[in-house]
Amino acid sequence: MRVLLILLILTSVSLSTQAQDITGKWNGLLKIQGVQLRLVFNVTKGENRYTSTMDSPDQGVKDIPVTTTTFEDPKVKFEVESAGIVYTGKLLDEKIKGTFKQGGQEFPMDLSREEVKKEEVRRPQEPTKPFPYYSEDVAFENSKADVSLAGTLTLPKKKGKYPVVILISGSGPQNRNEELLGHKPFLILSDYLTRNGIGVLRYDDRGVGESTGDFKAATSKDFATDVESAVEYLKTRKDIDKKNIGLIGHSEGGLIAPMVAAESDDVSFIVLLAGTGIQGDKLLLMQEELIWRENGMPEEEIEKSLRINTALFDIVLNSEDSVKVKEDLTISMTKMIEEDSTEIPEGSTVEDIVEKQVNQFATPWMLYFIRYNPAPTLEKVKCPVLAINGEKDLQVPPKENLQAIEKALNKGGNNKVTTKELAKLNHLFQESETGSPDEYASIEQTFSPIALEVVLEWINLQVD
Repeated sequence: MRVLLILLILTSVSLSTQAQDITGKWNGLLKIQGVQLRLVFNVTKGENRYTSTMDSPDQGVKDIPVTTTTFEDPKVKFEVESAGIVYTGKLLDEKIKGTFKQGGQEFPMDLSREEVKKEEVRRPQEPTKPFPYYSEDVAFENSKADVSLAGTLTLPKKKGKYPVVILISGSGPQNRNEELLGHKPFLILSDYLTRNGIGVLRYDDRGVGESTGDFKAATSKDFATDVESAVEYLKTRKDIDKKNIGLIGHSEGGLIAPMVAAESDDVSFIVLLAGTGIQGDKLLLMQEELIWRENGMPEEEIEKSLRINTALFDIVLNSEDSVKVKEDLTISMTKMIEEDSTEIPEGSTVEDIVEKQVNQFATPWMLYFIRYNPAPTLEKVKCPVLAINGEKDLQVPPKENLQAIEKALNKGGNNKVTTKELAKLNHLFQESETGSPDEYASIEQTFSPIALEVVLEWINLQVD
């Protein structure tokens, strides 16, 4: 009996010290400011080392090369240099408990063998089928850019002739619902307007969803040609009241709508939802200051960051040559890092960090946005304009932008202007506590009913 007991103990020790295996699929759910992103690491083992790839199913990306895969039981590390991603964790009982790092930020994320599912997010305003109106998937061409745009047209009824608005999304690649952080603002807006007699055309941005084209290479001016194409498409339909085609732009869309209206007699009115009235560099500095202060950044750091960004913006403003801009930004950023004695992450160099920052900063869109002043364009807009902002908007400060929009329109002789600042609403027109972008995802409301009513009542006055 004693011999048997020793054997059992030896067997137990043998099993417990057996090397754990990390080959196979490891599934995780990354949560960032309310966004849920599934990630999958696929690990294989060769003769002398581990190799792996990473998938991001929610972004439609597979087989991203993982630069380094190390496993020193129980420590696990995945590094994706191209994206600046480092994941470290410990393997225990077929689960890895760890941390996801990217862009100087850290987020807890555990991995398991089992496929993970996103947590259900409550969005009570989202409509469900069947809808009490006509809905049609459509496509139209932007021949100037050789782009095909796909979207959805909703009308109060299939037969008839209706006033219609085109929805123009904010910055960043957006689908036809302007989907972000679990919210679908354009779905809510479209549903509300169509139920109340106004047709709506909303579409996927170029290079997004079912639309073709290269989003990353485009600027606000390029996106304006997509809107022009949408107007031309609506003019071909018999169910559209061609004398009542309007534009509704949110954020950057509120910058684009005046571009189109200034050049087209076919646009009968525009609605600017948190649209901009001041030059891009000034807007970005104001936005940064307000958000940093709301998030508790010390005043010294805010002042320092504003000085740095002002210097970088000045480089962009003083040069029209894209190559020269990159060269000047590289020199300036390198000097700033060296003078500030910025800590360099292990495995990186000053050159690596500067190159990544310059490439992110000097995109066609950003360079155009920093330089663009909307005032001269607004002066050319002659149709009726409604401009509304949320009181707690930290991204497009309401007072400065509404005043600038009204001033520019009036200067051009347009007195058909209505501006409103709506209490308690943030940049997405949600009822909010602070207006901070950190709140967007946690707020159940997608679009304030008060804001929806303001927009509808004003449009009805234009189309009667």
